[in-house]
Amino acid sequence: MWVSTKAQYGLRALVEIGLRAPKAVPLKEVAEAQGISQHYLEQIAAQLRRAGFIRSVRGAKGGYRLAQPPERVTALEVVEALEGSLAPVSCIEDPESCAQVGQCSTELLWKRVDQAMRHVLGSTTLKDLIEERKLIEARRLIQLQPAS
Repeated sequence: MWVSTKAQYGLRALVEIGLRAPKAVPLKEVAEAQGISQHYLEQIAAQLRRAGFIRSVRGAKGGYRLAQPPERVTALEVVEALEGSLAPVSCIEDPESCAQVGQCSTELLWKRVDQAMRHVLGSTTLKDLIEERKLIEARRLIQLQPAS
């Protein structure tokens, strides 16, 4: 159950792009704001574009925009697009991969872990993550204000 930096950075990039909507955001700005290598982010952005989460905009004010409303994109969809299977063990998605299926004392545990993870990621939208980021930024600004 390891979510790679690819999925973490992909979600962070989508939040950054979503925060600046409807403006197109150059990847260089996203990389700088998130502390991510631009080269690595370009690879992630290509996958996000192919999966239909972002679209590129050419020209002087070019960059990337969200391709869908943020309330229609779940964290589960993004993580699966970047990671592939989230199953904690192979027999969850491929029962043929294990001779112990149906006789394993840990099978139900792994199914519950899989369901819990899918529930949390599937019930969290990009809009939720953008709103969370706005709250974090607002708290940070309040802390920076001098006391009267």
